[in-house]
Amino acid sequence: MQAPKKSVRKRIMWFMLAFCAIFVVLVGRVAWLQTVDGAKLKKAAVQQQTRDSIITSKRGTIYDRNKKELAVSASVEMVTVSPNEIKKADGCELVATKLAEILSLSYEDVYKKVTKNSAYEIIKRKVESEQTDQIRALKANSETKKAFAGVGLEEDTKRYYPYGNFASHVLGFTGTDNQGLYGIEKAYDDELSGIAGRVISVKNAVGVDMPYKYEQKYDSQDGMSIVLTLDETIQHFAEKHLAQAYEENKPDQGAFAIVMSPKTGEVLAMASKPDFDLNEPFELNIQEIVDSINELPQQERSAARNTALQKLWKNKAVTDTYEPGSVFKILTYAMALEEGVVRTDETFNCTGVTVVGGQPIHCWKTVGHGVETLEEGLQNSCNPVLMELGRRLGVSTFCKYFRSFGMDSRTGFDIVGESSGVFFKESAMHEVELATCSFGQSFQVTPLQLCAAVSAIVNGGNLMRPHIVKQFLDTDGNVVKNIEPEFVRKIVSEQTSQIMRGYIESVVTKGTGKGAKIDGYRIGGKTGTSEKQPRGNRKYVASFIGVAPADDPELICIVAIDEPTGDLYQGSQIAAPVVRNILEDTLRYMGYEKTLTGEDLAIMQSNVPEIRGFELSEAKKQLAAGGFAIKVVGDGETAVQQLPKPGATLAKGSTVIIYTTEDEIAQISVPDVSGMGASAARQTILDAGLNIEIIGAAAESENSPASKQDPPPGTKVNPASTVRVEFIYMDGD
Repeated sequence: MQAPKKSVRKRIMWFMLAFCAIFVVLVGRVAWLQTVDGAKLKKAAVQQQTRDSIITSKRGTIYDRNKKELAVSASVEMVTVSPNEIKKADGCELVATKLAEILSLSYEDVYKKVTKNSAYEIIKRKVESEQTDQIRALKANSETKKAFAGVGLEEDTKRYYPYGNFASHVLGFTGTDNQGLYGIEKAYDDELSGIAGRVISVKNAVGVDMPYKYEQKYDSQDGMSIVLTLDETIQHFAEKHLAQAYEENKPDQGAFAIVMSPKTGEVLAMASKPDFDLNEPFELNIQEIVDSINELPQQERSAARNTALQKLWKNKAVTDTYEPGSVFKILTYAMALEEGVVRTDETFNCTGVTVVGGQPIHCWKTVGHGVETLEEGLQNSCNPVLMELGRRLGVSTFCKYFRSFGMDSRTGFDIVGESSGVFFKESAMHEVELATCSFGQSFQVTPLQLCAAVSAIVNGGNLMRPHIVKQFLDTDGNVVKNIEPEFVRKIVSEQTSQIMRGYIESVVTKGTGKGAKIDGYRIGGKTGTSEKQPRGNRKYVASFIGVAPADDPELICIVAIDEPTGDLYQGSQIAAPVVRNILEDTLRYMGYEKTLTGEDLAIMQSNVPEIRGFELSEAKKQLAAGGFAIKVVGDGETAVQQLPKPGATLAKGSTVIIYTTEDEIAQISVPDVSGMGASAARQTILDAGLNIEIIGAAAESENSPASKQDPPPGTKVNPASTVRVEFIYMDGD
């Protein structure tokens, strides 16, 4: 047999070499796909052949301290589509039309998703059962069943806030994916949100169900619930009275209130105005702001709207800093007493101005207070007394206590976004800075820092960390974790604390805080009015901090009104009455009985007895026993009518009218007593045939005009009806 020619052998060799090379390349490529790209390709195959749907976990409930639900999650559903499956059934137009109609969406937007080259699209989240039931009916209907086979309904949850704007700045809100975006919802998002579940089902390459069914479900784990220290009733009191003050004073920068337990640091109420509806947090609810944004060029509106929302969401009690003004004088007094640089029996002479470092610094009362004791210096909120105390303390000691009171650092409060104080470096603080700082100017703190510091002064000297979360609960309601009160450090002695409790009580009974006095309760407190920088712009923060009961405080309340636009701007005038109203409602709610002595007993209120049908002599006897004045109308011998009606509450000495005939009773027009002093207002009301209930500081000073009355002037009322008149104490800062 003849051997192949050399050229043939050569061709065979090259062919074999080429074959081997191709084989090596193929083997290498297979190895590459199996090793380097293996995981990625496997993942892509799984994604192509399966659909992975998320089961949203149910977010934990947020309760107040008495287990009232403040934020809850309810089961809803998410509407999804498989566009490839709908296109295969030739149902795009029908599905888009029906879903847009049921879900109140744009047909164009739905149609775009339904016709997309995709296996899975979300049409709408958080859909209520009323809408999903209609979709289920279309999926079951023989005429639409085929087209709607590619429409899915998946488990979802929706966050509800039963009380709308209640505690909005504390609770915060969630986003589209139920993630916490603000407040408690954000601070404790990990605890509240739980762990999402999954449903994995088999699809073919175009996203259509396979002939056989396969589905694997991994259940979600619901989040923990949170119990707050907040008391829904006390929060209601704070919001009600703060809202009234906000409406009356129309502050450009809003207002805030905090109610706290000085012994534990538990926040019982925290409110800011204006507020917002937690169920619609992205809706601006102030028409003036909406109108101003709409007047802007189109390209500027989105940024302006976002800025307005951020401002609306701001929790002023935690995030804002401000010059505390005279409220801070409580701290300077406590420093001086604790350091022993002043005696309680010392006297001071206020001429209205003190020269420090060559600069004249005035008292708020420019004519001066004259000779006054240490206690009277605080009652009068006298700047020269404070400057002298600051001088005796010195820069180093003052700064030491400033830090010890926690005024230069965050308190560690639960809600994110807390600010820290703004203060001088000790090396940059000289005699003028020390003088102004001693009475609460030239630096800034947060309301929460100030509340914690004053709490330490009145509770025996213990700085407690403010907190608003009390407990964590599992899904069965069992307590997982208790948050105990946290002691930070000792600042002043019990002796200093006792003296200061007496001093701040005298501020309310005898000094600038008379507007916070509550008959029958022992209240302590301090006014504050700070002018914002630059000085002379007449933009003020009016504030008051109050404690009750003053001898053993269980409550501390701070209220500030930021840039009031009315005629009144001082803390004694517009902030002290708000604290008074909050504390009075709260003390009554907590079961504190009023203790009335001396002058208080003379104006104590009593219920009007039933005297209709009584002989006239017996009717008079019954009314006299209740301490009421008596007026008889008619010449009969039996009481047939009476005003006010039985059960009405009147101050002792008020008039009850006995009618001995059935004649028609003519109504009386309520007179206008605004601006009058107590005596003139009382006489005007009585002359009109009405009774008066005095609220506020009317009896404390001749310079206490009537500011509000209820019913308003001109209202027609029955004879002997009570007109509530509130008086404002004008002498103060």
